[in-house]
Amino acid sequence: MMSCVPPVLIIVATILGCNALSGDYGVAMAAVGMLSTLGVTLATDAYGPIADNAGGIAEMAELEERVRETTDALDALGNTTAATGKGFAIGSAVLTSLSLLTAFKDKAQVGVADIGDPVVLSGVLFGAMLPFLFAALTMLSVQKAAGAIIIEVRRQFATIDGLREGTAEADSDRCVAISTQSSVEEMILPGVYAVLSPLMAGLLIGPKCLTGMLGGAIASGMMLAIMMANAGGAWDNSKKYIEIEGACGGKGTTTHKACVVGDTVGDPFKDTSGPSLNILIKLMSMVSLTAAPIIRGWQDWQFWYWGLLPIGLCVIATILVHHYYWKNTQDIAAPIDDVIKDAPLAKDVETPAAEEETS
Repeated sequence: MMSCVPPVLIIVATILGCNALSGDYGVAMAAVGMLSTLGVTLATDAYGPIADNAGGIAEMAELEERVRETTDALDALGNTTAATGKGFAIGSAVLTSLSLLTAFKDKAQVGVADIGDPVVLSGVLFGAMLPFLFAALTMLSVQKAAGAIIIEVRRQFATIDGLREGTAEADSDRCVAISTQSSVEEMILPGVYAVLSPLMAGLLIGPKCLTGMLGGAIASGMMLAIMMANAGGAWDNSKKYIEIEGACGGKGTTTHKACVVGDTVGDPFKDTSGPSLNILIKLMSMVSLTAAPIIRGWQDWQFWYWGLLPIGLCVIATILVHHYYWKNTQDIAAPIDDVIKDAPLAKDVETPAAEEETS
């Protein structure tokens, strides 16, 4: 949480300085300037996955232990460089969203949005809640997909002869298919909420409420994204520090087990929920700007009945997603017989190997 202080101070100073020099145009140019560092940001973000994959390949190839130690050290550095790259990404997202918010105010003819206005303050509170909802949904999606893969691995150990002894090949294609399908299915609900939330506030209440909602989402989204990126990297590196340096008794200790649990939370923190918040605040700003001509000049609650349409779509999407994707979540600790019978995607996913056998 303390790591949020320096980036916020820098962003605030940047916004105030650019606004004093050239107004809204200066803020927009600052956003373009941060986006121009794309090459450096991509390089720092790519460093960590490359080192992580190198460690996985070294382990699967059963190379010497010193090779794995070297890749672990590089991976620990990669977590730090990735957190730095994510800081640039969230900074540019905030500046870009601020410019889009200013453009939305002009297009929708909002004028002055007084924070003392209950309508504006209600929008701020609602918008500040959305990044937390979005982060929670993405973390639950990671947990659900990981659980499905665990169930599939248990099923293969129980049904493939010789797999435990190392004399048979595992069906890795099915695990990849589960991960790919889950990644698409689990993004339906967050995507629906991100697109329809601005329409709900704008059509149901009015452009002033939507202005407050965007401001609250930008503010809380920035804090949450920075905290998640830094906390996730710290949890991951704490586990590697114990494993590589042998600190606090090394592997197998209670401290190491606690760090493994922390890393389990930290991975979706830094790799899924944190980076997704950049997309959330920019997408909401873009949707609001697109809808600005429709709600231009509207008074509060003037055409509230149009807001019932996005609300109804959100309710329908929530019910459908719960029925098809969330309702039948299986317990990863269920008896093996139930796992074999009801393993998700066991009979529904066509892998390349299965397609070849069919043909």
